[in-house]
Amino acid sequence: MGASYLPSPVSMAAAFLFLFSALSLFPDLVLAKHASITRHYKFDIKLQNVTRLCHTKSIVSVNGQFPGPRIIAREGDRVVVKVVNHVQNNISLHWHGVRQLQSGWADGPAYVTQCPIPTGQTYVYNFTITGQRGTLLWHAHISWLRSTLYGPIVILPKRNVSYPFAKPYKEVPIIFGEWWNADPEAVISQALQTGAGPNVSDAYTINGLPGPLYNCSSKDTFKLKVKPGKTYLLRLINAALNDELFFSIANHSLTVVEADAIYVKPFKTATLIITPGQTTNVLLRTKSHFPNATFLMAARPYVTGLGTFDNSTTAGILEYELPSNSSILNKKKIPLFKPVLPQLNDTSFVANFTTKLRSLASAQFPANIPQTIDKKFLFTVGLGSNPCPENQTCQGPNGTKFSASMNNVSFILPSTALLQAYFFGQSNGVYTIDFPNNPPIPFNYTGTPPNNTIVSNGTKVVVLPFNTSVEVVLQDTSIGGVESHPLHLHGFNFFAVGQGFGNYDPNKDPANFNLVDPIERNTIGVPSGGWVAIRFLADNPGVWFMHCHFDVHTSWGLKMAWIVLDGPLPNQKLPPPPSDLPKC
Repeated sequence: MGASYLPSPVSMAAAFLFLFSALSLFPDLVLAKHASITRHYKFDIKLQNVTRLCHTKSIVSVNGQFPGPRIIAREGDRVVVKVVNHVQNNISLHWHGVRQLQSGWADGPAYVTQCPIPTGQTYVYNFTITGQRGTLLWHAHISWLRSTLYGPIVILPKRNVSYPFAKPYKEVPIIFGEWWNADPEAVISQALQTGAGPNVSDAYTINGLPGPLYNCSSKDTFKLKVKPGKTYLLRLINAALNDELFFSIANHSLTVVEADAIYVKPFKTATLIITPGQTTNVLLRTKSHFPNATFLMAARPYVTGLGTFDNSTTAGILEYELPSNSSILNKKKIPLFKPVLPQLNDTSFVANFTTKLRSLASAQFPANIPQTIDKKFLFTVGLGSNPCPENQTCQGPNGTKFSASMNNVSFILPSTALLQAYFFGQSNGVYTIDFPNNPPIPFNYTGTPPNNTIVSNGTKVVVLPFNTSVEVVLQDTSIGGVESHPLHLHGFNFFAVGQGFGNYDPNKDPANFNLVDPIERNTIGVPSGGWVAIRFLADNPGVWFMHCHFDVHTSWGLKMAWIVLDGPLPNQKLPPPPSDLPKC
């Protein structure tokens, strides 16, 4: 799986146990005497020729793999990833959803927690997985390099701790992505230069493969071979750059059991929605008898807002393994069933699905929702514009450049990493601490947009004392059209305590908040033309990025950062940076 595991020395007995573990679901998991061990990986960033859609190009990869290798660990394990950059691009990797308690230097967003790794240099990411089990993902966090640099993080429960559902027969990661025939770095570079929207991808992919509905791709199809009457755990990951996706398997239902590495109250669904950055574990129970058919598993976009989009469908095939005594000789005559996916703009389906997601909130896996709030914020999220530079023609709205902002601030990444500037007390000229708590100019956020859509630009942050309980209402705006925005908070999970359409009403809406079992996530879709209220406890000192997980919106400035101050105790302070932290 493209990784080496180097546990501490083990006894001969444990070594024999390791041999037997080859029969388990994950043969490369090392059995250890101790509850937690250290797992070592080496990621060589190098170019690799890959062909999709009859188009061969050189992509940036990890260990020559696309998608990249999976990280596998148990809750409580330490993970050490040595990243060696062999390509011309600057590189930075993010371990999406990992809490990074007291390990903010390993979080990865370029120019936020670290300077990127230059060509020919190495950086070791070192972090412990605490209080999480399920599925997360890793991906590049600089420009649009995550179009090819991504892979799964599989977190198994602690040893001798079982799933809160029946143990599956087999576990399968399924990663959704996007494929460009062009170089995505050139695509976003051109868009930022002209001020226009970027070109869209040429295909969606499942585990790097476009599937049979695209030209020249029938051979590049992910096939999931299953046995009748078995339960499979599908670890779904949306690693696409710019699209939320509907997913369904023809003639099969799915039971949702986990989201963003947090167990949920199980519920059945034929179709689900998953935004970029989100993960969802589902149980697939196969038919009890061998069906005389195969089944498409398909994903296509949920589209809101304006602009062009890729109106295509990626598909894999669910195929039942033929019994050894089968009389079916010609598999080509077996019918193929296709799922019925929601309409591209089916916002009501998305809202209904989202409200079904509830934290398990059990004695073993409690939901510690902040009940009293120290600081409240209202952040508008949406598009805007910047004036066209002199002597240049721009292709954005009314001759401007497309921009995006939170509370009318379009965030400018500094040339020095924020965490470094903060830790060494050198913020002057890097960032200011005046990010607005509320929109500077209130307006009817989901009604008729204002005439002036020009946003301000700056590197502004919010400073929070340690252990502050925070509530943020994320409000979509109608500037450039209402649009769903998948917002990701680094360094924390949060509880989505309420959501609705239209403008948030601070006098009425809190009465309907769910403070018992709201979904706990690291990435949430802000409803198109609506709002979502999230709560979290600022118990992790450091600098933490919050941004839209549509890379085009992040590139346009829909991002900000929180600084969480140290607490009084030694285990509540951010340690100094590692000696190999890359320099800007």
